[in-house]
Amino acid sequence: MAPDGGERYTIPMLTRRTLIASALAAPAAAQVDLGFADNGLRPTTRAFPQKGEMILQRSTPPLLETPLSVFDAHDFTPNDRFYVRWHYPFPTSIDPTKHRLRVGGHVGKPLELSLADLARLPRVAIAAVNQCAGNGRGLFSPRMAGAQWGNGAMGNALWEGVRLKDVLALAGVRPGAVAVRCGGLDTPLVEAAPDFEKSLPIDHALTDDVLIAWGMNGQPLPLLNGFPLRLVVPGWYSTYWVKMLDHIEVLDKADEGFWMAKAYLQPANALADVVPGAPAGPRVPVTIMRPRAVITNITDNSKLPPRSLTPVQGLAFGGDQGVKKVELSADGGRSWVPAQLGPDHGRYSFRRFRGALALGPGRHIILARATNAAGVSQPLTQNWNPSGYNRAGVDPVRVEIA
Repeated sequence: MAPDGGERYTIPMLTRRTLIASALAAPAAAQVDLGFADNGLRPTTRAFPQKGEMILQRSTPPLLETPLSVFDAHDFTPNDRFYVRWHYPFPTSIDPTKHRLRVGGHVGKPLELSLADLARLPRVAIAAVNQCAGNGRGLFSPRMAGAQWGNGAMGNALWEGVRLKDVLALAGVRPGAVAVRCGGLDTPLVEAAPDFEKSLPIDHALTDDVLIAWGMNGQPLPLLNGFPLRLVVPGWYSTYWVKMLDHIEVLDKADEGFWMAKAYLQPANALADVVPGAPAGPRVPVTIMRPRAVITNITDNSKLPPRSLTPVQGLAFGGDQGVKKVELSADGGRSWVPAQLGPDHGRYSFRRFRGALALGPGRHIILARATNAAGVSQPLTQNWNPSGYNRAGVDPVRVEIA
């Protein structure tokens, strides 16, 4: 495939035989064997099925973070190092030949579709960043409750499947539909807790880029990343990317369920920003991601040897737009130099950047700022909100040249 605006590249499409035959049954996670992350402060684990070394946030249900070194080596995040985030427990073994996707609600023809049924629809693939709304929460000051993610609650993949709108067309969306609610096989720990379900406005659900995916980087989805099916909503935070998808309901009124009306809400301003301790004021659901640039070859508080030029590289993404430019600064943002951008894999994908800065002996703060194709740039000051959502500002990387 040739993504918009980028060079041609190929990751093999899955065959129908591979799709149906790949059961990917996996045992429950073993007892976690703790090691230490690159910075020596956060524990890591290799105990989870189909996963390499990951930073451990929580074992049950699992929250696993991708180490920064993985992003430094790959534009597309390898499946075995792709972050994991679950709210509730989920099946540890699934037979894909028996899995069914139910489609109902405000439709003309309720459906139950097998993977083989889905495979008969037109297949599409799209490169897109999947990012937790709380990515970077552990970097906020003051801190707030919730998973203390660094910058590793994100990943980039080539997702393969079928368009959600093509599945909805089979069922026949009736006039008056306003939203599409999706849910999966994960189940609450207690009976009174609400099922994890998320809704898209009907107009967004019917766009070309929203997928029901079975493939990830040329392989079936890993169990921990949503096998056998997951929703892919490019440009939007991963709370909408429902994993182990098994039901879709078209609604003729707004979704007032817990996970839409009360959870994943942020201050109703462009930066999702409030003063710590001040009233939150009106709130709206988190939706579109903002542009971000993350330096990957230098960790914060590093000591580096003297060089004529210090190389700086990382990954950037533009939210729901492509990356237009990335700039670097070592003087607090008073001056900027352009970084060189790597291959363009499409508007929703990571994009590599590289540059170099002249840093003399002493302490320095390196900044990397992304601007997307719509002209939206990262602010130099960091936003804050009590949920730790939608981290938008430039992250300083402190170094000492000695």
